[in-house]
Amino acid sequence: MLDADEVRWRLDTQDHLVDEGTATALSLAMTLGRPLLLEGEPGVGKTAVAKALARVLDTPLIRLQCYEGLTAGEALYEWNHQRQLLAVRLAESRGERLADDDLFTERFLLDRPILRAVRHRGPIPPVLLIDEVDRADDEFEALLLEFLGEASVTVPELGTFTAEHPPLVVLTSNRSRDLHDALRRRCLYHWITYPEPERAAAILRRRVPGANAALVASATEFVGRVRELELDKAPGLAETIDWVSALGALGVTDLVRDDIVRSLSALIKTPDDHDTVVSTLTPAGTRAETTT
Repeated sequence: MLDADEVRWRLDTQDHLVDEGTATALSLAMTLGRPLLLEGEPGVGKTAVAKALARVLDTPLIRLQCYEGLTAGEALYEWNHQRQLLAVRLAESRGERLADDDLFTERFLLDRPILRAVRHRGPIPPVLLIDEVDRADDEFEALLLEFLGEASVTVPELGTFTAEHPPLVVLTSNRSRDLHDALRRRCLYHWITYPEPERAAAILRRRVPGANAALVASATEFVGRVRELELDKAPGLAETIDWVSALGALGVTDLVRDDIVRSLSALIKTPDDHDTVVSTLTPAGTRAETTT
């Protein structure tokens, strides 16, 4: 597959900048055919990695958004009960009787994201994004084990479906709870951190091309200091991009206190965090800084 340098280069062509560690983890996942578990603080770009990888490989992105109560019927497969009922009624109208074997066939099977990834046909496997797996229940993790270990899904009525080419599986977690060891053992692992200032500025220049260099530099430095505060929700890359875009829309070219205050809604997401950030700014009319 692709070595780490080529992964970085190809992602760069999609305006997605990653560090060497992330590029190496992606390269190994593709080379070894193993799922990759990405963990990190919210907003560091875990989901964006899978999206960019699918674009690089020119292959479908199949996304499963996890949440509490997620079931096999929503993640793996389920039966099309309406079509089954219709088939029963049509058979009865003809004086026939359908056996269970007639109803539980592939024509009545509904592929959900994981089975769809397994049954994908084509020279390049799809990228399957299992997003925020830590939001799902413990029971859901158990449902994933066969798939993560063997790239297969068992449907009791039909047997086991195994992928011709194992999908490129990226799981993300914000560590809202600990994941089971059984799931971790089946995956390669990489922790994504907030980008260093230089790469953060490069990302902002790509995503907000209209922002001037001085504003990008000062905004990047400011967000880095804000993340050191005791906040409920530290701003991630997405919030930083939104904030710099908002500053540009307001015509801001030099980052000062008044402009920070009136644009904080794009960067900070709770009232307590808003008050915390404002309280650390220097007096009005001076360049914005956070205290240590």
